[in-house]
Amino acid sequence: MGCGKSSIGRPLAKRLGLKFVDMDTEIERRCGVSVQQFFADRGEEAFRRLERELLRELTSAEDTVVATGGGVPCFFDNMELMNGAGVTVYFKLAPEKLAARLEHGKAKRPLLRGKSQQELVEYIRENLERREPFYSRARLIVACDSMSDEYVARHVEMYMENSQPKREQL
Repeated sequence: MGCGKSSIGRPLAKRLGLKFVDMDTEIERRCGVSVQQFFADRGEEAFRRLERELLRELTSAEDTVVATGGGVPCFFDNMELMNGAGVTVYFKLAPEKLAARLEHGKAKRPLLRGKSQQELVEYIRENLERREPFYSRARLIVACDSMSDEYVARHVEMYMENSQPKREQL
């Protein structure tokens, strides 16, 4: 959440001449309700199953850059499925940087709403600790704390053009 999956993925796809799909946006389009409303009405388990179905569909699509929700890699065997389908990228940011990016939009996010800046940083830190074992399985890990989205997009583009089967870490 807030790491730049969409803000980097969309221009990256355009530069590479690929389609772009934001999974949360696609879920909202298909279901006719926001992710937050879906969560509230049907619960996390139903949401994760729906994500999994969409992920299966998207990993079989060619020429597509996919921005997943932050929880997608952490459920089922989703990370293995994604790694088997193409290049996976983890945009790694410090909790403080993520909190700064999320501060202006936290009213729209039920899990963040009403949190002070310190509570927000701590919430993000705890989530990252739980999710790191999954995120760290990405083929490319980019430490983004001091990089612009444009720089990161260029770097990922170069990596994809020279796509190597080995995993790199920056």
